[in-house]
Amino acid sequence: MHTGEDRTQLEATGFACHSDLHTDVCVANKPVRIDTRTLTVYVPNDQITSHGKHTVQPYARKGDKTAMKFVSPVQSLHGNITPPACHYTHHAPALVFSSGGFTGNLFHEFNEVIIPLFITSRHFRSHLRFIITDFNPRLISKYNRILSHLSRFEVINPMANASVHCFPGAIIGLKYHNNLALNTSDIPGGYTMPDFKQFLRESYNLKLKNVSGMKKPVLILISRQKSRMFLNEDEMVGVIEELGFEVVVAMPNRMSNLNKFTEVLNSCSVMVGSHGAGLTNAVFLPAGAVMLQVVPLGLDWASTTYFGRPVHEMGVQYLEYKIEPEESSLFNLYGQDHPVIVDPASIFSKGYSAARAVYVDGQNLKINLVRFRQTLIKAIRLLGRSAPLS
Repeated sequence: MHTGEDRTQLEATGFACHSDLHTDVCVANKPVRIDTRTLTVYVPNDQITSHGKHTVQPYARKGDKTAMKFVSPVQSLHGNITPPACHYTHHAPALVFSSGGFTGNLFHEFNEVIIPLFITSRHFRSHLRFIITDFNPRLISKYNRILSHLSRFEVINPMANASVHCFPGAIIGLKYHNNLALNTSDIPGGYTMPDFKQFLRESYNLKLKNVSGMKKPVLILISRQKSRMFLNEDEMVGVIEELGFEVVVAMPNRMSNLNKFTEVLNSCSVMVGSHGAGLTNAVFLPAGAVMLQVVPLGLDWASTTYFGRPVHEMGVQYLEYKIEPEESSLFNLYGQDHPVIVDPASIFSKGYSAARAVYVDGQNLKINLVRFRQTLIKAIRLLGRSAPLS
């Protein structure tokens, strides 16, 4: 629990909740019964005469109405109540969270589920059981190695296991700190982002901890197929190869099998991609690697906030290639003097959905190869090497 008040309540009643901007988390440190048919947590306490009800949507993006449409509420009834009889008894506490929200997008999967799950559960040393609401089989399968390293028990799917489960305690909801971030002082056990990366290496059996162990630098190019795609990707690959890199072009279908793709990422010393969810793969790069984010028109703030700032904590070096207006497909579409080109802030002032349609979903990029080459040379120097690579 975050505050002294929360802790006092937990000690006095066995149940307390903490609420902040991003998430609600409730904790019961005494026996509970969870009815997976109704998503209700019963926390009986006959030492007190009162009773209360608390509802949580256990997904770490509560301010986002769109995301929360896909997250079922979990109700907690606590105090002087009569709970239903147990069907199953467990000896480890329960952790209830949702696999709804914006899952299906790599950034949101790590930002709102995987990292918050690590923050909330790692100090239990896998002695707790996950109840995953809004059960998403694809997500559970994709992250099976992470889930099985955080809990030694099989996941409970409420939809498939409609019954009453008894646990010695429970947490409902996941703690969230910031975009792709861990706040060490606010985690039991004081885990850091390097600890999280070490946990990922152990989960996926990745060998390389640091780029210094590599013979020849490998560059991975995140290839987008729908928006913010590189229109001259083949020519970019030519420039990369000419500088002496071995190149891996990662298409979206290749990135979906994490068990295999993490090995590829762990062997790379540079990642290049335009702003988008694929850059979240930086969590699997070895320490000392370089992420080169291509910043599309109008997406400066998002590029810095979601990736530019967080990657430093990952031990990854950061470079930006900020495109010029003429490198955006919007330049020919709107003309050089249009507010879309010269004043993106005026488009954002109309609301995010208007700006998103233009800058996030509506532009592609044709990169200036001379300037791109100069930026790659900076990346090579950050690796402590000289260009071209020999």
